[in-house]
Amino acid sequence: MNILEVKNVHKQYSNHKAVNGVSFAVPEGCIFGLLGPNGAGKTSLIRIITGITKADQGEVNLDGGKLDARHPSKIGYMPEERGLYKKMKVGSQLMYLARLRGMSKAEASIAIDHWFNKFDIQSWRNKKVEELSKGMQQKIQFISTVIHNPRVIILDEPFSGLDPINSNLMKDEIYELKSTGTSIILSTHRMEQVEEICEYMVLINKGENVLDGAVSEVKERFKEHCFKICYKGDLPKSLPPSIQIIKQKEGEMTIQVTDDRDSNSFLDQLIRAGVYIQSFEEILPSVNEIFIRVVGETNPVA
Repeated sequence: MNILEVKNVHKQYSNHKAVNGVSFAVPEGCIFGLLGPNGAGKTSLIRIITGITKADQGEVNLDGGKLDARHPSKIGYMPEERGLYKKMKVGSQLMYLARLRGMSKAEASIAIDHWFNKFDIQSWRNKKVEELSKGMQQKIQFISTVIHNPRVIILDEPFSGLDPINSNLMKDEIYELKSTGTSIILSTHRMEQVEEICEYMVLINKGENVLDGAVSEVKERFKEHCFKICYKGDLPKSLPPSIQIIKQKEGEMTIQVTDDRDSNSFLDQLIRAGVYIQSFEEILPSVNEIFIRVVGETNPVA
């Protein structure tokens, strides 16, 4: 089941087409990567999904119904430019933001205590936001995003400013939210994070989605039939014409084949020639490589 469906969405600002017919679906209980270069239209699209602005054309469906005034309470949004009130105390701020999301004072108080205990930050309650480090502020921003138990959470560059320990803490929380059925949309320029934690992705460029699907399927789609072989022994003097060695050093080589079946034939040939195979693995392109390739193809050099 899809928790969020974006269908042929358009958005024009003056003479600039920010979003041009974007369509994609976010399955329930998944981590979804919303990707694109600067100026691609991601922020405009997020503003439409969160109800901050309206689409000129197309529709957004959330939890089985067309997006309307009731739905923002089902969405949590952590923007890249954090929106905390610097002079306000942490506890008061979280209470204020929770009440804005429709929680009663009693519900908000229980939720705030839960997150303070979970992050072991009880001592921060009466501190002003401006007294906290950037990483600490990030935690408070994250709590304010998820405190009302939204069905969909949009995190824009959530790991920015976090040290490795707190980055892992953030990942753990994302995984835990996913396990409860929450869908997390991750907007980031760090492709290694997409590769590590996202199951699905959409790539937007110039206001249009140019690539989407399961991350594993996308990587398969862009594979170039390359394999890395670690071995001991002497290679045969002649190689099949379907095998091209593109990189080689002592005991290791990378080959490219015209068909995946040729790799199995070559492996069999090596074994019959007495070569000891230590490892044999397919090399799939990284999300970063795919990003560069697709964006480059849709941004041709004049």
